[in-house]
Amino acid sequence: MKKLYTLASLLAAVALVLSACAATTPQADNLLDAIKARGYILVSTDPNYEPQSFLNTEGSRSGDTKCPSDALTSAEMQGFDVDVAIAIGDQLGVETCFATPAWETITAGSWADKWDVSVGSMTITTARQEILDFSVPYYYTPAVVAALADSGITSLDQLAGQAVCAGASTTYETWLSGGDIGLPASSIYASPPEGITVVPLETDQFCAEALVSGREDFVAYSTSGTVVDANIAAGMPVVKVGGSVFSEDLAAAFDKTSTLPTDSLRAEVDNLFNAMHADGRLTELSMKWFEIDLTQDPN
Repeated sequence: MKKLYTLASLLAAVALVLSACAATTPQADNLLDAIKARGYILVSTDPNYEPQSFLNTEGSRSGDTKCPSDALTSAEMQGFDVDVAIAIGDQLGVETCFATPAWETITAGSWADKWDVSVGSMTITTARQEILDFSVPYYYTPAVVAALADSGITSLDQLAGQAVCAGASTTYETWLSGGDIGLPASSIYASPPEGITVVPLETDQFCAEALVSGREDFVAYSTSGTVVDANIAAGMPVVKVGGSVFSEDLAAAFDKTSTLPTDSLRAEVDNLFNAMHADGRLTELSMKWFEIDLTQDPN
């Protein structure tokens, strides 16, 4: 009996731990209330997308954090998207924690309640709107193509018939492939060069790193202009090829298949973003991380 009692006690303790780490709270009837009840919001973002989101090598995990053991704390991450996510947590009165799944996993939807919201510079597209709900945009970025500075590539036309890298399941990959990126015509400024072969990697930042390290199966990469600016600032020998190819409206994303309704959470995030646009907080964050105000709609 004692052994059975001990085992039952152990199983009960494990169940309590698993319940505490779950992404939703059974007693709540909407995701916003569940987040407030547990005391943290779990945000998915990219750990290698400087300056939007990247690991803070000087940060350390606090012992009193409410974040799950497999999540990162706000002290362990930094960047524009990270600061925006932290602002959401502050608005809700909870701690902000970070999950770092692969980008294609986030954009595919059906998150199984593993995280609450994506704050990862996701472009609003018609295809994504079928499986995800979006907040109002919190900033806007130009998409560009970049190549090695000594490659002699100065125009998009020179990329015809060449291989170009892009992050898997990104708007950049879709644009290079000649697919419908789901943006209004007024936001698309150029067509991809003829005969492009697309080389997808897990993230577009990996494209930049691979190209600079000597990888030879592609000659350029497509990504946000902010990423290329950060690459150049970090000393990477790359240059932008031509001008912007399209403009992206970037927003927080919510899973349509969430077990708990997300409507009230999305309304809170919309209200926060509108307030941050109005009082200049988003502009301040943009200037901090990009040294340019990307919070104004270019269209």
